[in-house]
Amino acid sequence: MENDEVTRLSLRYCGLATLPVSLAQLTSLRILDLTGNTLTSLPEELGNLAQLQELYLDDNRLTTLPHALKKLVNLRALHADMNRLSALPSSLYHLPHLETLRLYKNRLTDLPADIGRLQGLRDFSVGKNQLTSLPESLWELRRLQALNLAENQLTSLSERIGQLTQLQMLDVAHNQLTLLPESLGQLTNLTHYLYLSNNRLTALSESLFTHLTELAYLNFTDNQLTELPRSLGCLTSLKELRIYNNQLSALPEELDNLAALCELHAMNNHLEALPDSLGKLKQLRELRLANNHLASLPTSLGEMENLTVLDLRNNRLAALPASLGNLAKLRSLDLRANRLTTLPSGLQKLQHLEKLDLRWLKLSPLPTWLDQLEQRGCTVLL
Repeated sequence: MENDEVTRLSLRYCGLATLPVSLAQLTSLRILDLTGNTLTSLPEELGNLAQLQELYLDDNRLTTLPHALKKLVNLRALHADMNRLSALPSSLYHLPHLETLRLYKNRLTDLPADIGRLQGLRDFSVGKNQLTSLPESLWELRRLQALNLAENQLTSLSERIGQLTQLQMLDVAHNQLTLLPESLGQLTNLTHYLYLSNNRLTALSESLFTHLTELAYLNFTDNQLTELPRSLGCLTSLKELRIYNNQLSALPEELDNLAALCELHAMNNHLEALPDSLGKLKQLRELRLANNHLASLPTSLGEMENLTVLDLRNNRLAALPASLGNLAKLRSLDLRANRLTTLPSGLQKLQHLEKLDLRWLKLSPLPTWLDQLEQRGCTVLL
């Protein structure tokens, strides 16, 4: 309330099937939240709320949006995720101040060219629709900072995506992409997330990551990649790298440049060896390498002074480097289903170890110090 006028109204999850026309009398309303009802349509009288700045319509049953939308000239954010929208009204493109448009999980099969008229848009989400292509006008939205195109049926992206130089987050996961545009590497303001997972990528441009030095999170799991470009080493701000469920047989030596990396998820590949320089990743806390073809580990692994999780299950390891005993912060070590018959005695020095998984190993004899680990509170699985 301001000056006895209602400026905010929340009717979240109230079981509303319709809206009373009298709602239009709240002409000072700035924020209206109708999330989680059963609305199938909105009254045209909604256009009377000329002061409205934020409208939340998520999780309803809307099949259309009212044409009166164009009267909401002060609207800055429109959230209509999880509805049944199959088309967008032309009135939507008359909102000069719109900055956020969320349309995740609807039934859109295309976007009209008029989308390019929303020049103030900063956050645009059309994930989990049925889009097979995108209008060229989309690439005119040069103020975009977050773009979610995930979970559609896109087979390609325009080279013009490189014009979106303000992008900080891009999600094109769960599509049918076989190639990425070269211009993706021009998005130098990508600082948050780049999601490329669950596509059909078989190769990445050698220069793709050269200029993405501020990126913090990269995910291109569940593709068909057989190698990674050396430019991966340019991602010096990267904190989390997810590359599992590909066909990688090696990791580039340049990986050691990722000084900020905290998590590396590379399970379910064809890795036969790890670069000797991997030990330079001093900030790494989680290293997950399950279900690969590793026959040995570099001694430098023992230099990862912050490592807490090491998952090596289902590889081809017949021996472990003694240096693993130097991983003072290690809490979980998974060695299941390898070819190990002995363990380095230095593992007994790992004071913070909480779980040691030795199932499906042919250890002979069992190390006597396993009892000491258990007495310290470590769970040992045999």
